[in-house]
Formats: sequence, C-alpha cells, structure tokens
Amino acid sequence: MGARGELFTTQVMLENRSYFFNVKENRTGDVFLQVVESKSKNGEDFDRHAIVVFADDMQKFFKGLDESLTFIEKDRKERSKAAAERKAAKSAAGGKRIYKKPADDQERKSDGIKRTGKVHVVSKRQKSKEE
Repeated sequence: MGARGELFTTQVMLENRSYFFNVKENRTGDVFLQVVESKSKNGEDFDRHAIVVFADDMQKFFKGLDESLTFIEKDRKERSKAAAERKAAKSAAGGKRIYKKPADDQERKSDGIKRTGKVHVVSKRQKSKEE
C-alpha cells in the first residue's frame, strides 16, 4: 500500500487543470475512488476539489456517469445536425439573412405599447447643456 492508502493513481493533464484518479483503501479496508480536480488560480496557487466514491456505490455512480455521457453525445449530435440544417437553409437562401417578424401577441403587451427591448438613455450632462 502506498502513501496515504493509495493503491493506484493516474493523472489527466489539460491546459489549466489536472485530474487525478486515485484508488485508495482506508484504515478499515474499504476501497474507494477519489477524483481530484486541481486548477491553477494565478500560476502559483492551486484550487483543489475532490469527490469520493466507495466501491459499494461505484456501479450506481458509473451508471449515472454513463447516462450523462450518453445524453451529452446525443445532444451534441442533435446540435450539429441543427447547425448543418441552418447552414443548408442559409446557402439555399443565397446567403441572405431571413428575418422573421415576431407574432403580434409577443410584440405587444396588454397596455398596447410596442416593446422593442431597446432602452434609450439620455445623459444628465447632455440635458443640462441643452437647457
């Protein structure tokens, strides 16, 4: 057994983060996985976060992780398909932008005022110079 109960360790290094996957054993003999993220704050200090998953719970943990990865992959494919469709529609329109007019019920509130979402701000200095 290694230092602090480490049985196995592997590291994944990215641009500004490192991930450590540590398999450890505690004093009572329980084996667990510790995932540590180490992120460089300003080049000198490191911000570290860790999660621990015990052997009894690993199957449930990995099932949840696998479901999340499956969702991410499915979502990525759907987004790339939608982007390809938008690109095809844009090229079919001859590169011209197509603007859609908002529906009347979205454009007007119950008070009858047309809202554009733009705000016009007049400077107090500008007002005093005009007066």
